[in-house]
Parts: sequence; structure tokens; C-alpha cells
Amino acid sequence: MAGTITGANLLLRIEDTLQDPSNVRWTEAELLRYINDGQREIVNIRPEATSTSANIALAVGTAQSIPSAALRLLKVVRNVSAAGSSATGGRTIRLVEQDILDTQEPSWHDPTVTGDAAHSTIVKHYIFDEDDPRRYYVYPGASSTSTFIEIVYSDAPSDLANTSATLDVDDIYANAVVDYALYRAFMKDAENAGNQQRAQAHFSLFNTSIGNGAQISNSSSPNLDPIRNAPPPVGVQVG
Repeated sequence: MAGTITGANLLLRIEDTLQDPSNVRWTEAELLRYINDGQREIVNIRPEATSTSANIALAVGTAQSIPSAALRLLKVVRNVSAAGSSATGGRTIRLVEQDILDTQEPSWHDPTVTGDAAHSTIVKHYIFDEDDPRRYYVYPGASSTSTFIEIVYSDAPSDLANTSATLDVDDIYANAVVDYALYRAFMKDAENAGNQQRAQAHFSLFNTSIGNGAQISNSSSPNLDPIRNAPPPVGVQVG
């Protein structure tokens, strides 16, 4: 979800702290670059900050890639009827470990291996490797490019080209973006011990904000039992 806070709003906060409202020491263009760098740093640490859901057509076979502008796969959700937003949902797709699939069906990459012949265009499982975040594998392999699934992926944040542009990450990250920009601004004069300390202080605030946000997101996840703060025990009926 993109933010609604504009570059002008962020610059006002940054310039107030820098005590440079006329952009004498730090130009507006320079501070916008720091804001854009801050967005990218946030997404590097919190990929879900730019999570995007899309219905896509699969390539024929098992090997698949996320859209070219995307950064990494977050999850595969379900089969769908088409690539458009009006598509209807189908069978869910479960994440499995590759070692298990390799053991049970060593030839699963073979295009002649389709699993259940009655559902050869229906994806049942997917495999994801953290070392290759832009690619994933599906089983059975797609028999045609008319096989469609819904995925969630982390998108690359768009730069703020001017002061009227808005954040490409959610507004909850605005304070973190401001702290990152201040860190970079004060590092410009890091030969001064005071500025170096202020730079490190803002960098620490940035990391704390991102880290605390991750803890809050995890603790409030709908996937967790609110009492045990853990996934529901296997075998326990929910609802």
C-alpha cells in the first residue's frame, strides 16, 4: 500500500530538524535523494512494506519468476481463473520443502509429470528458495500459459521525483524515512564530532523504528493465537 504523505511534508520535518528551511546547506534535491534511499533501505529490511498482490499467467513448466519490477516473492496464494482483477479463485497452493518433493517425486521437473491428470493445469504446491528470491517453482508444472495463480510479492519502491509526489511505502514508515534522511544529511558533515553523533543517533532511531515495527506486526498477526502468541497447535479445530 502506497503512502499519502508528500515529499513536501517530509522535507518540512527534515529541514526543521536541520534548521535549514532555506536549503542553504542541504538542497531540496539532495534531501529528496535521501528520502528515496530511505524507502529502499526500508524495503530491504521489511519487504512487506511494498507488498503487492497480483494474478499472473505462469510460464510453461515448473520454473517461474516474479514480475520484472518486483524484488522478491512473499507467497503464492491460490489458483485463479484469469490474470485480471476480476478473476475467480480456485484451489489453494501450499508451500512445500523441496527435499520432500524431490524424495517423493524425483522427476517432478519433467514436463510429462503432471501429478493428477484430471487437474494438470491446477497448481498444488510451490517451492521457494531464500537464496533466489525472484524465482520459485510450482508443482505440477504449468501445462500452458493459460494457467493463472495469485501471488504476493515485494515491489521496488518508486522514487519521489518532486515534492508533490507521495511515499511509495505506507505512511507508518514516514518517521523512519525522516530519520534515515537526517542520518544521511548529518553524515555529510561527519568530520564534526557533534554531527557524527547526531547522524548515528538518527540511524539508531531508524533501525529501532523498523525493528519495533516488525515485532508489532508479528505479535499482532492474525496467524497467531492471541493467548499463546504462537500459531494454533496442530490438530486444534479453529472456529
